[in-house]
Amino acid sequence: MVELIKSKLKLKTELIIEKEYRDCIVDLISHEIIGLMKYYLQHGNVSCLDHCLYVSYLSYKICKKLGFDYRSAARGGLLHDFFLYDWHIGKPYKGLHGFIHPKIALQNAKKYFSLNGIEKDIIKKHMWPLTISLPRYKETFVVLMVDKYCASMEVARLVSREHVRKLKQIFDIY
Repeated sequence: MVELIKSKLKLKTELIIEKEYRDCIVDLISHEIIGLMKYYLQHGNVSCLDHCLYVSYLSYKICKKLGFDYRSAARGGLLHDFFLYDWHIGKPYKGLHGFIHPKIALQNAKKYFSLNGIEKDIIKKHMWPLTISLPRYKETFVVLMVDKYCASMEVARLVSREHVRKLKQIFDIY
């Protein structure tokens, strides 16, 4: 009986967290331009949208637990790779993708969305130390570390497809 109560409480908590997370990014995820990210591969066979959702959700949970600005982490995490080209084939810009795509992602994000300083810092500096400037906010450090973790898991094909599938269900994404 105790286990049943614990499982019900956990389910209720997860539903609250999912709703709160959704509220943080609903304006972004419902914009048609974000949907285009699903057409570009990021790491292995993981789309850019799947990768960004995974980074966004984990960053949200960590920042919430640590008492940081979880809303900005969720939003910056979702937009951190908003560059809209397949970097495996070619790119419309000169330079190495790892060095240039944060700037392109930030330009794209500012074009479509209103961003606060933390969100801009997350997008611009998520590739630190490749981006020479140090991250300014603790939320940026969380997102950049989560991004590296997720990328490693995706390249090694150890990413939990269940996490991504769950996020897609929350938003009714393809």
